[in-house]
Amino acid sequence: MHLLYIDESGSVADPKQNYFVLAGISVFERKTHWVEQPLNSIAARFNALNPWEVELHGSPMRSGRDGWKSHKLVDRIQAMEDILQQAVVDHFNKGVRLFGAVVKKSSLAGIDPVEHAFEQITSRFDFFLKRMYIKHHDRQRGLMLLDKSSTEQRIQNLAREFKYIGHSWGMTKNYAEVPVFLDSKASRLIQLADMVAYALFRFYEHNDNRFYDIIKHCFDSEGGVDHGLYVRE
Repeated sequence: MHLLYIDESGSVADPKQNYFVLAGISVFERKTHWVEQPLNSIAARFNALNPWEVELHGSPMRSGRDGWKSHKLVDRIQAMEDILQQAVVDHFNKGVRLFGAVVKKSSLAGIDPVEHAFEQITSRFDFFLKRMYIKHHDRQRGLMLLDKSSTEQRIQNLAREFKYIGHSWGMTKNYAEVPVFLDSKASRLIQLADMVAYALFRFYEHNDNRFYDIIKHCFDSEGGVDHGLYVRE
């Protein structure tokens, strides 16, 4: 099974922010253990006795919130770069690839940015699964896993609607179940999805390419065609 871990960056309700980002990392089920290992090692830099207490989240790490202020900024930034390099780039095309939806909120008059971004992520991951089946005889299904949030019920309803009624490009046909919601504190790969979303948010919201440049070639593509990253300006 292909697992797509998804998280968001940016606030729909904050008028000072221009963009909302939803991003995910697709990991083949037998690959999850190996992707998680460098994350645990990086977390141990900040708490060697109990690295599981360290939650790797992009915005708090960079800004120093949630206890991160006690660690040097240079060490925090280096850890963020290492996370993207070691857990994404080093595993890219070996059971790992990225998906993302970047939405400029002002371009969606009367449309919910969360729903629009989720439709893009859902359809693109479904297309990836279909492509794997047709071109590579990969019969694996997909499952989306998201951080618990206030949008949980809305996402569940959308996923059901996309399957039975359809979205803008048809119906989703390659998912094993409705989306599953996890506590990000318990899932390193949800934390990794957050880091990917934050890299996209920093690039589009603040023109800061420090993190994005590390992963920009890791979005789903085939034959020179980019499928994994959607940007609505």
